[in-house]
Amino acid sequence: MTTQEQSQAGAGQAQELDVFAQLCPSRAMLADLADKWSMLILMGLGEFGPQRFSELQRAVDGVSRKMLTQSLRTLERNGLVRRTVHPETPPRVVYDLLPLGRELAVLLAPVGRWTEERTAQMLAAREEFDRAHADG
Repeated sequence: MTTQEQSQAGAGQAQELDVFAQLCPSRAMLADLADKWSMLILMGLGEFGPQRFSELQRAVDGVSRKMLTQSLRTLERNGLVRRTVHPETPPRVVYDLLPLGRELAVLLAPVGRWTEERTAQMLAAREEFDRAHADG
């Protein structure tokens, strides 16, 4: 995909995108979405609904404030998450899914469940692989 084609695709014109093509904007978008924190944030907002920053940080156990902030900003920039500041003292900020984010969260929920259900099998496969390749 040429630079001009990328520009046209980014402008919303009907272009065939190819996530396997190195320079296609859909590949960069997939990289944003496939980040573990982004996926967990989307799944958390999908499952628990609108949340404040601190609630979301508790829901996505282990995410640092910095990574949560960066991931939320990327998701907001990509039209998946809405950040609403309520004019109170102190200001209350709530994050919620936009329609695109809700659509993606619905798709991610089964992936999360599948992962939980199949983790024992994958861990066993990992151990078997490591044993088989321990001697190099």
